[in-house]
Amino acid sequence: MGHFSSMFNGLAKSFASKKGKSSESCDGRGAAEAMAKEAKKNDLILRSSGFVNVDGSNNFASVFSKRGNKGVNQDCAIVWEEFGCQADMIFCGIFDGHGPWGHFVAKKVRESMPSSLLCNWQETLAEASLLPDIEFDSDKKLHRFNIWKHSYVKTCAAVDQELQQHRKIDSFYSGTTALTIVRQGEFIIVANVGDSRAVLATTSDDGNLVPVQLTVDFKPNLPQEAERIIQCNGRVFCLEDEPGVHRVWLPGEESPGLAMSRAFGDYCVKEYGLISVPEVTHRQITSRDQFVVLATDGVWDVISNQEAVQIVSSAPDREKSAKLLVECAVHAWKRKRKGIAMDDISAICLFFYSSTLSQQVHAVATPK
Repeated sequence: MGHFSSMFNGLAKSFASKKGKSSESCDGRGAAEAMAKEAKKNDLILRSSGFVNVDGSNNFASVFSKRGNKGVNQDCAIVWEEFGCQADMIFCGIFDGHGPWGHFVAKKVRESMPSSLLCNWQETLAEASLLPDIEFDSDKKLHRFNIWKHSYVKTCAAVDQELQQHRKIDSFYSGTTALTIVRQGEFIIVANVGDSRAVLATTSDDGNLVPVQLTVDFKPNLPQEAERIIQCNGRVFCLEDEPGVHRVWLPGEESPGLAMSRAFGDYCVKEYGLISVPEVTHRQITSRDQFVVLATDGVWDVISNQEAVQIVSSAPDREKSAKLLVECAVHAWKRKRKGIAMDDISAICLFFYSSTLSQQVHAVATPK
């Protein structure tokens, strides 16, 4: 338990340091939000297209987003290096909004989730520190994963509840997906709500770079998803002019027609099978694992996992890898989906081993 206790003590000290010498009490969420502000001031957080490469870190993150042909860009992303004041941690998240208020919902979840996750992780670590010592490494790894999984489940429930109560954002007919990853040393935790996708690039025995899909695309026609929706009196079917595109509908009307089975917001169908519960998985990084791609469905609708891995690995500069992937997806949309309005397209490429350590955060203007 010493390892987990030391992690908790380090975070607790970080939270305490943000309170300064003030005698006022400060809950964990407030301290986490203060840490986010401090990280932004120190150029450790990126919320736009660009790249993050902190001196001394093994991580290199490239981010790029392009607006589609449907109006305002409802995708957004975040990269937070030294997440929670932990030198060995990084948080990445990509969010795909939908509906009239989708861009506001996506940005609100992007703002709330990291701080809420830090708060819940701290509380869960505190509870875990009271448990008996764990002797075996395999048990320690499982225990660490369970701490993160519990923290993520609590976080997603809290974020969704906060969103519902938000006075300035109408999320009754609007929502967002959320795909996030935390790297802690050589351990990664992936949490997915919706139909964005995470794909790992790893080296096979014959030396080739191959993709490993880390998430499930939560579409309404997946058997377990459709079963839940139908049991809750929701409906799942395709429109005549959209064969193969399954959507979620209310019992008595052809609305809202969501193309995913899990999302934040969309309270019009939360009683009919739509949930915001994340799928949380983990993986131990090895020397064979090179990078992971987080991307919205605008990429995966036209680019295969293998193509994405090849495109990213072929980028002449790592900082332009996400842009290259997005641009390839744009060309694929024009070629494969003529006459169909292009979706917003966004990607984060997180490299596990940094080759250059001279830059920190570099943001670029997002193309209109």
